[in-house]
Amino acid sequence: MNSKGINHYIEAGKRATDWHNEYKKKTKNCKFDTIAVHGVYSMQEALDFNQGSTIEPMYMSSSQGFRDSDEMEAALSYQIPTWCYSRIGNPSVYYLEGVLALLETYGTDIEASCCATSSGMSAIFSACEPFLVVDKNDPGKPINFVAGCQVYGGTFQQFAVRKEEERNIEWRKVINSNNIEEWESLIDENTRFLYGEMPSNPGQAFFDLEKVAQLAHKYGIPLIIDSTVATPALMRPIAHGADIVVQSVTKTLTSSGFGISGAVIARKNLTSNIDNPEMKADFGMYIKALPNRDNGPNISPINAILTLNDIRTLRSKIDLMSRSTMKVAKFLESHPHIEQVDYLGLASHPLHDLAKKYLVLVDSEHDELYNEKVNRFGHLMSFRVKGGAQSARDVFDGLQRIWRATDLGRIKSVATIPAISTHQQQGEEGRKIADIPPNLIRLNVGAEHPDDIIADLEQALAVLDGKKVANTAPEYSAGGASSARLRR
Repeated sequence: MNSKGINHYIEAGKRATDWHNEYKKKTKNCKFDTIAVHGVYSMQEALDFNQGSTIEPMYMSSSQGFRDSDEMEAALSYQIPTWCYSRIGNPSVYYLEGVLALLETYGTDIEASCCATSSGMSAIFSACEPFLVVDKNDPGKPINFVAGCQVYGGTFQQFAVRKEEERNIEWRKVINSNNIEEWESLIDENTRFLYGEMPSNPGQAFFDLEKVAQLAHKYGIPLIIDSTVATPALMRPIAHGADIVVQSVTKTLTSSGFGISGAVIARKNLTSNIDNPEMKADFGMYIKALPNRDNGPNISPINAILTLNDIRTLRSKIDLMSRSTMKVAKFLESHPHIEQVDYLGLASHPLHDLAKKYLVLVDSEHDELYNEKVNRFGHLMSFRVKGGAQSARDVFDGLQRIWRATDLGRIKSVATIPAISTHQQQGEEGRKIADIPPNLIRLNVGAEHPDDIIADLEQALAVLDGKKVANTAPEYSAGGASSARLRR
């Protein structure tokens, strides 16, 4: 076999990359729904390489074979596109990363790249860790980051325990995230990034994204936004100045509940005070090819394909479930046993007007049902039951249609009590500053008819009137298998 030489493969790789980049530019000009359906998978690619498959194939192979040593050398030195090993790259994963980068920058000329990860928590780790490196010239120099305290419980633990307690990296907590002065008061020359979750889980914290982005860039640091609850169907933080978006793709993006995954989507040439030109130029590709290659938190092909399928109908699902959530929130707001409803869609919410600025159903102005921009506020809300923790438990235990589970973003309605589940480990003090009382129930409204969800809430709340017995489902042996449950 005659060697073709490494340049043969580099030139071929460049031609393929140029063609695919041109295809992505054309796709970027399509409407949101078209991008969600087609992503970066082309008909040409299907016919040339994938037996004409109209749907992205699932490449379950752990590694890629090479034609010769020259191609292997070019691939493993990252000089040509490669799927060398699925821990680093895989075609199925590439299709997911491509569509997420396009959706998060939809309606802009901003270039971004994406690194898909094995979970939302690994996405948060992957997004933050490169900015927390020790200064080689001054190893003892303190490091801090500024982040809102109203975040998912796992995020709270990663920041408070894994970073602050174990590594002495200071987390400076923003109590009122909509107070720009509070953000700025916590920044100094040792601050590496700003981080916020909006809307927050479960309390619906929100802030003026553009102002916080401007503040971050004033001090030469990036802004990282967890936009899991909104998804790009309602809000695209990069368009408003954020440098990096984190998605727990497990949630609304994979509404079926079949897959576990996360994603980091970053604008190219982001702002940072870290002296690492390669990282700043293309953060998504940098973490994929280097730190995540070595640490190994990347996603599996099967989870990538499961998520791709769910993303295709993202906009219409978000619209439907947001409208249902609004109806449920209004019902709860007027219920005599409810102390408070936390949902940005309600006019009574103190941040409602601010949320209206950012949470808009994408392309609603091009939808013949609306013909104008319409606000949608997502399908996550929470409510506080009068009577304290036990009353909340009684209502929670009385649910018969709404699932009791530590999950959100599902096509099925799901509820939990964060104080005893998702936010339990952060402790009473941590829950207090994050405003997560024990009588708060988090509710993810799914795609069922809202009247049926309201009926379930109504009968569950009736337990407080003594009108029903909570949770009348039959008991089963704690040691029994799933099949034993069905037999009973």
